[in-house]
Amino acid sequence: MVATDIDVHTPAPDPEDPIFALHRGGKMAIAATVPLDNADDLSKSYTPGVAQVCEAIAADPEAAHEYTWVSNTVAVVTDGTAVLGLGDIGPAASMPVMEGKAVLFKQFGGVDAIPIALATTDPDEIVETIVRLAPSFGGINLEDISSPRCFEIERRLIDRLDIPVFHDDQHGTAVVVLAALYNALRVTDRYIEDIKVVISGAGAAGVAITKILKSAGVTKIAIVDRSGVVHSGRGALDDVKQWLADETAAWARPGSVSDALSGADVFIGVSGGTVPEEAVATMAPDAIVFALANPHPEVHPDVANKYARVVATGRSDFANQINNVLVFPGIFRGALDVRATRISEGMKLAAAQAIADLVGDELTETYVIPSPFDPRVATAVARAVTDTARREGLARRPY
Repeated sequence: MVATDIDVHTPAPDPEDPIFALHRGGKMAIAATVPLDNADDLSKSYTPGVAQVCEAIAADPEAAHEYTWVSNTVAVVTDGTAVLGLGDIGPAASMPVMEGKAVLFKQFGGVDAIPIALATTDPDEIVETIVRLAPSFGGINLEDISSPRCFEIERRLIDRLDIPVFHDDQHGTAVVVLAALYNALRVTDRYIEDIKVVISGAGAAGVAITKILKSAGVTKIAIVDRSGVVHSGRGALDDVKQWLADETAAWARPGSVSDALSGADVFIGVSGGTVPEEAVATMAPDAIVFALANPHPEVHPDVANKYARVVATGRSDFANQINNVLVFPGIFRGALDVRATRISEGMKLAAAQAIADLVGDELTETYVIPSPFDPRVATAVARAVTDTARREGLARRPY
């Protein structure tokens, strides 16, 4: 039986509820891109004509990217262990979210995406399954796989595949956080190398945010989990938390989230829980608060706005929504367009800068990040990714 965080007494679906009505039958479908109106159409699309294309691909496997859907198709793969705010609900219950992700890929990036929910949580089985599925896709988007297994799974897939592998819960979140931070620093007249950052959450998003902030020039970071600040002296740290402790040793000190926030310039919450108002009040003047837990931010904007100059959440009903949809459609659009072999740290940094730049002269405390519906975003991110891929020698399509 699959473990679940859902109350077993959850009521049955209400067919009259508009949410259930929208999801009935699923949110996506496969559509033909060629005519099938007569025998000639059929003979070209299927037998005997299709044999010519098959033989060409057998002779040159790279031709699959020209003559099949592979060049524009991504697998959205989960095991259902860390779904949104629902936790470990299993593969079947994860499918509405995976379908939603696929629809976002198509709507915002023009990328075809296929949701795949795996009935296993074993890292070896997940890796082997994805490797065997990979010839059908131009990229792999890992989704809602619990930490710390997600790190190993992504690393092993990157090592074994020559197509982009991207764990959006890690890197999509990290890119959009950095984009918003770039502009928040402009608003508050700070330099990235000087700021003191507290990150609440040592899971997938917290690790990726730490990595990208360090790549961008941040040197003073403290990571907080349920037991307080992550540091080597705590003992009994797994490999991931030991890495975090080593990477943040220059500034992080033992203590609680309240201790860490004293004098801090930036708070980034990707953990849930609640940060005491008294702790937020001790942050530096003109502080920056990104409280991204959904649906309940770690610091409610009504509280954060008392003490911080720039406040962002993951919710659409407050200013400065930090949303991964600003990232993954454009990242994959760009990577697929040049047939990149992987998605590099340089591509992520370029994507963050491209998103930040779209705000331009409209920058204010309540507008540090574009809207998810801004039609410029995916194009700008894709261009940044393609340019970086070519510069780094990761593009197999030179133009």
